[in-house]
Amino acid sequence: MSDTPADTPPDRLSTDPRSPYYNAAVLERDVGIRFKGVERTNVEEYCVSEGWVRVSAGPAKDRYGNPMTIKLTGMVEPYFRPRQ
Repeated sequence: MSDTPADTPPDRLSTDPRSPYYNAAVLERDVGIRFKGVERTNVEEYCVSEGWVRVSAGPAKDRYGNPMTIKLTGMVEPYFRPRQ
């Protein structure tokens, strides 16, 4: 498998449809995130160039009913999971 630009996830991606960084076509390909070398499954948004991820903060909601998130900094490695 070659690492072509089509096989590389974008620099920044969000799972929130209201975000300008939301991309349904990319999310359909099942993007995985390694943060500081550990597989994370609760990432709401990430940015590789700035080195951060936003993860949900448990069941807490903000005043608009959206999940509360925490911004964590460190090395972010997005990848496409292999198709079964």
